Amino acid sequence: MSQKRDYNAEIRDAAGHQYAYGFDLDVMHPYMIRSFQPFFRPGKLLELGSYRGQFTRRFLQYFDDVTCVEASSEAMSEARQTLGRGLHYFNALFEEVKLSSKYDNIVMTHVLEHLDDPVRVLKRVNDEWLADGGRFFLVCPNANAPSRQIAVKMGLISHNAAVTPAEAEHGHRITYSLDTLERDAVAAGLRVVYRSGIFFKALANFQWDRLLKTDIISPEYLDGCYALGQQYPDLCSSIFLLCEKGRP
Repeated sequence: MSQKRDYNAEIRDAAGHQYAYGFDLDVMHPYMIRSFQPFFRPGKLLELGSYRGQFTRRFLQYFDDVTCVEASSEAMSEARQTLGRGLHYFNALFEEVKLSSKYDNIVMTHVLEHLDDPVRVLKRVNDEWLADGGRFFLVCPNANAPSRQIAVKMGLISHNAAVTPAEAEHGHRITYSLDTLERDAVAAGLRVVYRSGIFFKALANFQWDRLLKTDIISPEYLDGCYALGQQYPDLCSSIFLLCEKGRP
């Protein structure tokens, strides 16, 4: 990129769109943990892109040694205030951060699509940070989510994998589908051992936020969307690859 990025500006809400919705924090985060938990390895956890610490907090019941890397100084400062001491914080770019440890679990959720050179960062995960026998949990928004496909049919976006102006304002560079996400993981040397989706989603985030304030959506309905997403991963809000260390 020829223009220097302002990572603090990219995480701020703007008129008509938010960086993170209640649906992301209150629905997707718990179901991501439910998807990850059977695959956790004992040991250290590295979270690449910790934002304001809302997702980080959910890992603390599973791991005693947690390291967070975040490009936004404002988000990192808020995470420190929220989570307190006992974690390791690095306010740095993934391309530049110097980490002296290997990690048994590495998590990157809704972050890869923001990177200028995603394969380069994934190679660092594989070659430098992921321990032998460790697990890498990679999640991205899904280009083929029904909510996006409906938006295409409505004429709101040009095609499933389009990067909308709002997404570009928040730093998105690409919109992944299962095939393109696996393409980049394999190009970086990672070994994909499991593929899935998280939460069947036919409504936009702002629509979900409105519904969640009513009694229309029950916990049982949410669980049904989660279960259906495992049956139809390509129709999920997010796509999930579980990776292990491959050849450097």
